[in-house]
Amino acid sequence: MVKSHQEEYEEMVEIEDFRRHQPTGSDDSHPRLLSTNIDSNRSSQVHPDDFMAPQWPPSIVGSGSSPSLTLRSGATTPYDQLSSTKHLIYTDSRSSTPMNGRSPSKELSSSDSEVHEKVTILRKRDDADIWKGWRRHLYRLTPFLTFANTAVYMVYLGLRIACVILAQKATDTTFAAAWVFIAVELAVAIPSLMHNGWTMWSLKSRHRPKMRLVGNDVPTVDVFVTCCGEDDEVVMDTVRGALDQDYPGDKFRVIVLDDAKSPGLQRDCALLSHTYPNLYYMARTKIPGQPHHFKAGNLNYGLEQSHHLPGGAGEFMAALDADMIPERDWLRALLPHAVQDPKMALVCPPQLFYNTPPSDPLAQSLDFFVHVIEPIKDAMGVAWCTGSGYVARREALEEIGNFPLGSLAEDVATSTLMLGKGWKTAYVHEPLQFGTVPEDYGSHLKQRTRWAIGTVDTSFKLNFCLWGEKVRQMTFAQRFSGFLYASLSLYTILLSISLFAIPVILIMGKPLVAYANDTQLRWLIRACFANTIVNRLCEFVLFIPAGYHTGQRGSRYQLWMSPYIALCIIRSFVLPKWLGGQTQAFKPTGSLSSALNERDPKLKKNMFRRLWAILFNYMAAFHFAFVYLTLVAATLVSYRCFFQESHRVRDILICLVTHAFWPPLTFIFICSSMWTPIGYAIDPPQMPDREELLVRDPQTKVAHPTPQSKKVAFGGQAAWFEFEYTFSTLYTCLIFVASFLF
Repeated sequence: MVKSHQEEYEEMVEIEDFRRHQPTGSDDSHPRLLSTNIDSNRSSQVHPDDFMAPQWPPSIVGSGSSPSLTLRSGATTPYDQLSSTKHLIYTDSRSSTPMNGRSPSKELSSSDSEVHEKVTILRKRDDADIWKGWRRHLYRLTPFLTFANTAVYMVYLGLRIACVILAQKATDTTFAAAWVFIAVELAVAIPSLMHNGWTMWSLKSRHRPKMRLVGNDVPTVDVFVTCCGEDDEVVMDTVRGALDQDYPGDKFRVIVLDDAKSPGLQRDCALLSHTYPNLYYMARTKIPGQPHHFKAGNLNYGLEQSHHLPGGAGEFMAALDADMIPERDWLRALLPHAVQDPKMALVCPPQLFYNTPPSDPLAQSLDFFVHVIEPIKDAMGVAWCTGSGYVARREALEEIGNFPLGSLAEDVATSTLMLGKGWKTAYVHEPLQFGTVPEDYGSHLKQRTRWAIGTVDTSFKLNFCLWGEKVRQMTFAQRFSGFLYASLSLYTILLSISLFAIPVILIMGKPLVAYANDTQLRWLIRACFANTIVNRLCEFVLFIPAGYHTGQRGSRYQLWMSPYIALCIIRSFVLPKWLGGQTQAFKPTGSLSSALNERDPKLKKNMFRRLWAILFNYMAAFHFAFVYLTLVAATLVSYRCFFQESHRVRDILICLVTHAFWPPLTFIFICSSMWTPIGYAIDPPQMPDREELLVRDPQTKVAHPTPQSKKVAFGGQAAWFEFEYTFSTLYTCLIFVASFLF
């Protein structure tokens, strides 16, 4: 008697179920074991595509008579009889996976109009609800103001250089301090100039509408939640949010990829799977001494194991970090961009946070990057994978060999390789996920230095996206972007070295600005005034999408974070191991037994403990030494101007301006930026318990951030820095006026 496909499938499921319950040793004995919801052996030949299943997954609703897989947790995964329907709308986007048994096809099985009927456009712009009105109209001036800012700065710099040369000819003296000061100013300005070169490309309009996928005939998605030692409650909030999607339950499943094998997390997933049968828990075996490739290895493990789940792999995969809670319309908001374009490989939203402290002293919010830089990159067709919340096409992942291994920045590497193969990436500027920033100083350093090392490492492997087979199909804009952001990380080495030139040249007592006569001095002051004002105006307009204060925090962050990034890059790519070389993110020196808990009003360590840890364990003594030496040098110079120069007021003022107080008081801005770690240790921001930042459904336990927690509060530190910027601008205006009076 010939068995039907369904009978064969049920029989083989029973065989597999029997194998699972045989005494085969501990879970750790097999590298392919799925720890809770399903155990699959790579040698098994049970593939749903053998039975030509045209849709996935089998209904998870089930009925009382439906057979089921018995799980170790005690939960069951019901499945209905496989449908024999052949009509598929999304076959253009499917890869060759066990879920469909088909080869990739670029032709739609239905007309384009049928596909588009599944998508509705809510707004013409995806960020229409984030910022609008006069801000959007003013922001259109960004490329013109950026160009003007760059042009005025180059004129000012050229005038400075010309005056030094003329002064040297007139006095037959070499003004070494003036040359060093020009070099330092240029070193500090180069990151901004490089960004300016990129932001001028915002002249190209960005057209990405706000769309939603409608109906139940939608693509199948495997949602991976990657975790490795995070608090179980934090992970479970993400899992519940992922399960609570406004998306057909039989079209997506949530797979927890636990690299720490937490018994509590495994138990919680098992309990929740009773309510959500589309929840799975997996934990790979990591053999000591063998590389496990961090997050990339974990994701690849999930991609591989999803082929063995009922129905095979999904058409798309999505990934969430352990702490990133998605909004309910997350999948419906991202997938339309991929559904409408068969060459769209990756769609990603911004990473936003709900526990950012007031004033965001460490610039953890990433708002400038996600609200300003990424939209510009998206307009140029070079959107980066943001690391969490993204949706990727399986076919594109398979073409690049899944997530690249051996990198600390698998997200950047993945999107870059996709672009190199001719695929497209998209950035959807909507608030679709909210996570947590590191809650202590050390974790913040480790996170950011890991990103920098990963970006540079990826760039080295891809020849800075300038040439090679892996980037062959990249456009000029895509290559320039890859080169720019890797260069900015490497540039921190030069910037860190140049910073200490400031106190040195001040202590030397030589003029920072050289000129041959008073007329040259007046024009230098006026050019400096023009450069300062245009720069302030450009910053105000450029920072509009993220917020003015957010942009200013980002500028200070580039300075005080540079020594940490530079040190880690030197250790990772320059020094041999016997000289301290190591390929890893920042690691504190000495013994730091526990976190400082600096943001917890009840558990935080005392100020002496915080200062000691940040100054010595976290090496902020470099920052302290810089600030101390610079202020001492400025005091000595001022003393000389008052007591060793002429007693005429005019001469004293000129001495002060040309030696230490050249507008716009660059040394004060640099000192205040470098003081950030010490100021943070003395007076860290206070944050409430995480639960107070969430609104939790008492029945389902699904939690989402409160509206207030999604915003960065304006605090005292932000007010102080604004006072500093205002003071330096007014000081520049005052010196400008004085150039006409004296």
